Amino acid sequence: MVSEGRKRQPFALWGACSQVVNLDFRSYIRFLNWMPEALKMPEPELIDHAGLDYAVYLRIYLMGLKIFVPITFLALAILVPVNYTNNALEAVKMVADVTASDIDKLSISNIPLKSRRFWTHIVMAYAFTFWTCYVLLREYEKVASMRLQFLSLERRRLDQFTVLVRNVPPDPDETVSELLEHFFLVNHPDHYLTHQVVCNANKLASLVKKKKKKQNWLDYYQLKYSRNQSQRPQMKTGFLGHFGGKVDAIDHHISEIEELSKEIEEERTRVLKDPKSIMPAAFVSFKTRWGAAVCAQTQQSRNPTLWLTEWAPEPRDVYWQNLAIPYMSLKVRRLIIGVAFLLLTFFFIIPIASVQALASIEGIEKRAPFLKSVIEIKFIKSVIQGFLPGIVLKLFLIFLPTILMIMSKFEGFISLSSLERRSATRNYIFLVINVFLGSILTGAAFEQLNSFIKQSANEIPKTIGVAVPMKATFFITYIMVDGWAGIAGEVLMLKPLIFYHLKNFLLVKTEKDREEAMDPGGLGFHTGEPRIQLYFLLGLVYATVTPVLLPFIIIFFAFAYLVFRHQIINVYNHEYESGAAFWPDVHGRIITGLVISQLALMGLLSTKEAAQSTPFLIALPVLTIWFHRFCNGRHKSAFVKYPLQEAMMKDTLERARDPNFNLKAYLHSAYVHPIFKGDDDDDDEDDLSVEMETESVLVPTKRQSQRNTPVPSKISGGYSPSLPEAIKNGEL
Repeated sequence: MVSEGRKRQPFALWGACSQVVNLDFRSYIRFLNWMPEALKMPEPELIDHAGLDYAVYLRIYLMGLKIFVPITFLALAILVPVNYTNNALEAVKMVADVTASDIDKLSISNIPLKSRRFWTHIVMAYAFTFWTCYVLLREYEKVASMRLQFLSLERRRLDQFTVLVRNVPPDPDETVSELLEHFFLVNHPDHYLTHQVVCNANKLASLVKKKKKKQNWLDYYQLKYSRNQSQRPQMKTGFLGHFGGKVDAIDHHISEIEELSKEIEEERTRVLKDPKSIMPAAFVSFKTRWGAAVCAQTQQSRNPTLWLTEWAPEPRDVYWQNLAIPYMSLKVRRLIIGVAFLLLTFFFIIPIASVQALASIEGIEKRAPFLKSVIEIKFIKSVIQGFLPGIVLKLFLIFLPTILMIMSKFEGFISLSSLERRSATRNYIFLVINVFLGSILTGAAFEQLNSFIKQSANEIPKTIGVAVPMKATFFITYIMVDGWAGIAGEVLMLKPLIFYHLKNFLLVKTEKDREEAMDPGGLGFHTGEPRIQLYFLLGLVYATVTPVLLPFIIIFFAFAYLVFRHQIINVYNHEYESGAAFWPDVHGRIITGLVISQLALMGLLSTKEAAQSTPFLIALPVLTIWFHRFCNGRHKSAFVKYPLQEAMMKDTLERARDPNFNLKAYLHSAYVHPIFKGDDDDDDEDDLSVEMETESVLVPTKRQSQRNTPVPSKISGGYSPSLPEAIKNGEL
């Protein structure tokens, strides 16, 4: 019996462990079932489900794989053997105190001066450039075709009939509304339908927002009192609710809401009656897409600074606060922000350089010599050299997207999509200067590059070229810390989870607060796309210099594509639709990375005394820039203009299918400021979402949640179903 009991003891231990730890390995395998599920939805269905913007955004990751997978195979098969079968670094070690890692032995640094082997790198640079340009051209053609097909096949869209008119000239005898009506009846008599003037309702919007916050607090205190009616809730009226005298919380908020309601009614009346509240701008709607296209894409007046027209963004995409900014002040605002961004970019490199210098072995030993014995431990030393600089750099960039978005809003862009595109452009410039250029010229390499930095400006390519191979290890660890770990965090939704618990602890008072705290929001083009472009830049630069970096890039693009496809299908809201208007920016940034890689290689080879072979690289930047101009000339118009042929075809088909459709009723309330949508109680937003889904669903979706696609933008307010009669008729 004893022996039999001993035989059963391991099974008993197994059962005890299974109660604490899940020992069923099949469940861990099933956890990954989301990966094949994310790939099952075909692209046309994905466009119907999440919109063209998100579908094209995913194509950026696919394009990264199309570019770098063939380049990686070529580079590893040809360049790595060419680099490794030299002993230049070993020879340098014998005459100087120079450290070289195993990665350096696989890079171009291991080739001696004046070697004929540099011809291999030049030929590969041409091959990589031609392949990249070929993929870019095919993708530009594909996305342009997808955009035109999306616009032609999609259901009726409000913005296809509407034009934003700005800088309407003042007239002492007519109101803005009357002047608009007369102008378009005279100049577009057969196609003009109606218009909606733009009001400066920013103060009214802030009052309504303040009232909703007070109402939320009132709901909280009433709920608290309903649970315990033995004592009415009290609050302090001073700073942050922690100072001042105590008052009855329910009575206090009721009185404040009543006062705010009076202020809102007074401000609403002032906006409707005061001519100063009417901006010299309007949303003008036409009977046909053809009429709207002609107006949006032509000059309306002899004076090119008056009656300026552009395509109206869709209602969810409108950033209403900036419509109140006078048009003539936009140039000044953009000049101010341009200077501010320049200062931010170049002064931000100082703390990055300082902290990264401290994050090196030498910096820590200099500032804290008592830690020298600890630092010399092999494991700690490898962590400091590998991961610490990348983590420090990542921490410095946390608040950058928020700062750049605030700058873009100050500049006066009138749509969320244009705000995100401008913020993404600035973010990319910042990353190129501070992360790429700043990192290769700071830290441990800074002291070694003093002699180069003091040279003239035309020596900059040499400076960058020399520094690039020295920082390959840093960028490999940066890809792992920022890219791989970032994708893992995206799967786990770590950032939204942390923010949810912070909001739940500090801000959530009612179920509505909890629902808003759980809202994942949109994808965040202005934060995600610049990071992708940085990896394009690193891959293109290191393809000929240190090819062992390329597999890390490929792993990032592959997993990022899987993860974001899943997130777009199942998690993120589709807050607006721009029809992939961002693609020319994506194309241009990859071209920029390609040119930077070519200049860096030229600078590096010039320091290798390869005078005979280096001049053959001069043609590469010229050909690349010419290719960029060719692509824009061939396809960019599809992203900024709407072909009249397509517009006429769509109009003809709709007239045949639905000749009795009341277009004026469909358009008359679409571009009214959200604050004029009617009653401002808490149920308005839900009613608005229902009406959007039943009347004008811009992007069909399989999601059941009302919070998901299509969702009115939190900033713009989205489509407004109702409005005062005076606004409807344009009689302001």
